[in-house]
Amino acid sequence: MLDTIKEAAENFCIHQIRETHEFKDGPTQKRTLIAYIDIDTKSNKKHRVYIASDKDFMQRVSKLFLEEDESDEETLKDMTLETANLIVGSAKVIAEKTKEPYTIGTPKFEKIGEFDFDVDESQTLKIGDDELTVAIKEINA
Repeated sequence: MLDTIKEAAENFCIHQIRETHEFKDGPTQKRTLIAYIDIDTKSNKKHRVYIASDKDFMQRVSKLFLEEDESDEETLKDMTLETANLIVGSAKVIAEKTKEPYTIGTPKFEKIGEFDFDVDESQTLKIGDDELTVAIKEINA
């Protein structure tokens, strides 16, 4: 399932940010803005998808969408929620072509800090020194 989210994050970089990127295994070790969206699969499994980015990555997104050179913390939180919604929403469309389509909930902001969640899988997308982690955890319904 992480594959569709990873593909959606990659598409976000290609089509929105328009920068070269690379993936590495595991979560970022940086202080991050963290949001999540719960998803429900057709087979009645529930997962939590985390999107965690360092401040510079989210400032890059804020500059792109809001044309702000230096956004305040509240704006960066809002941009984190919007980025989670865009990436997971795109992944939902990609997943509709697979055996495991799902529905998505509303994004929720978790915290600013270390990504210290127990997850099943995670990948970190890097654009230069900026990082965005996508991670997933199966949760009980």
